[in-house]
Amino acid sequence: MSEPTEFTLAEARDAVRAKKISSADLTKAFLSAVESARALNAFVTETPERALDMAKESDARIARDEARPLEGLPLAIKDLFCTKGVRTTAGSHILGNFVPPYESTVTQNLWDAGAVMLGKTNMDEFAMGSSNETSHFKPVINPWRARNSNQNLVPGGSSGGSAAAVSGSLCLAATGTDTGGSIRQPAAVAGIVGMKPTYGRCSRWGIVAFASSLDQAGPMTRTVRDAAILLRHMASVDEKDSTSVDLPVPDYEATLGSGVKGLRIGIPTEYRIDGAPPEIDALWAKGAEWLKAQGAEIIEVSLPHTKYALPAYYIVAPAEASSNLARYDGVRYGHRAAGTQDLTELYEKSRAEGFGPEVRRRILIGTYVLSAGYYDAYYLRAQKIRTLIKRDFEQAFEACDVLLTPATPGPAFALGEKSNNPISMYLNDVFTVTVNLAGLPAISVPAGLTANGLPLGLQIIGKAFDEATVLRAGRSIEVAANFSAKPQKWWTA
Repeated sequence: MSEPTEFTLAEARDAVRAKKISSADLTKAFLSAVESARALNAFVTETPERALDMAKESDARIARDEARPLEGLPLAIKDLFCTKGVRTTAGSHILGNFVPPYESTVTQNLWDAGAVMLGKTNMDEFAMGSSNETSHFKPVINPWRARNSNQNLVPGGSSGGSAAAVSGSLCLAATGTDTGGSIRQPAAVAGIVGMKPTYGRCSRWGIVAFASSLDQAGPMTRTVRDAAILLRHMASVDEKDSTSVDLPVPDYEATLGSGVKGLRIGIPTEYRIDGAPPEIDALWAKGAEWLKAQGAEIIEVSLPHTKYALPAYYIVAPAEASSNLARYDGVRYGHRAAGTQDLTELYEKSRAEGFGPEVRRRILIGTYVLSAGYYDAYYLRAQKIRTLIKRDFEQAFEACDVLLTPATPGPAFALGEKSNNPISMYLNDVFTVTVNLAGLPAISVPAGLTANGLPLGLQIIGKAFDEATVLRAGRSIEVAANFSAKPQKWWTA
């Protein structure tokens, strides 16, 4: 039997069910891995006692032949999901000591399916960032390093802690959230699979809000099969979330092997951008060849409003953030500034002390574009662009079943390399934000390495609520790419 921490989620599920390994022993192996990998700073809060208690309960259920679908499988949870009785910070000082009295719907679904919680993963503050450098709890370090280099690299963001935990074999799988690419982008640069489901497929209740019309929970895993397994148990309709959609959740794993024969794969011409590294274009072309070789038809499609997606996103998202984050005022919960003389000063000092620079920047942008003099010029226009982007996808899907694109404009970059250039940082989301604006499902699959040994991903975008086809196409890429590279465990040396 292989090392327990090297199991995929599917392998661990089968081994635990067959009683080849107990949940307790599997959980202890991961807790030891987490403890020895603190140099990565992937976790904000570790929950070893809770994990062992959950594992003990799982082993008892297995002994009684009452195993649930994810029985005894250790997962990591992004610290944006509220977990009852366990600190939930959203990577921010302002929520540094917040302990929710309730559980998010997604995590409750996972516990109801038998999963075990190892802890809460680090993230960009309030999910605002593309590199996991805006966290109040210091940056996460990517487990990957370039060949013959000791330079620390970013793990992508905002779900960088979850990406590092999965990539570094610190958990079987993890939850993430994706507002503009925050699952797919870190998955691509950390060499793992990351899936953003259709908006409404997973409940947002109990997830700390960034931009409510864009946020969506999804799985971060080692394989496409694992993503299919985890998504099935994360997704549900929820009466507490009016944006969750009442549609049956398919058994995604059951249809995974159907392949892509007969599918039409669209290649959007607008995703060929100036200045992209040749390796990105070469991998993209290779991905199209892989799918064609498996019986798919490759066709060119156009998404003409793509060039407006980033500007529209960086108006809509900050506008919603400025509204959502107004609740953090030092009154009911979270950080409260000391020594204030009146209510206005309490608000000002609590927010100034509690929010980091990137969050303050986005609140200011959002407040500006929502202000009376600029609402029509910026916010309303951005919403019109969003409608046109959605229409582009609808028209493209009249000619094809899924789209194939790069996941990121390049591999992981060095810590601090882009910290002082917000525009350069925002451009990391150039291939992903359109999907959020249109509310569509998409997956990033590791597909190759750069010349200096860093992972690159390819993205499959699908029709609304057609995650099954996205996963099938993602699996076909995975099989053809045969990506088996893993980071060297330098952090345990």
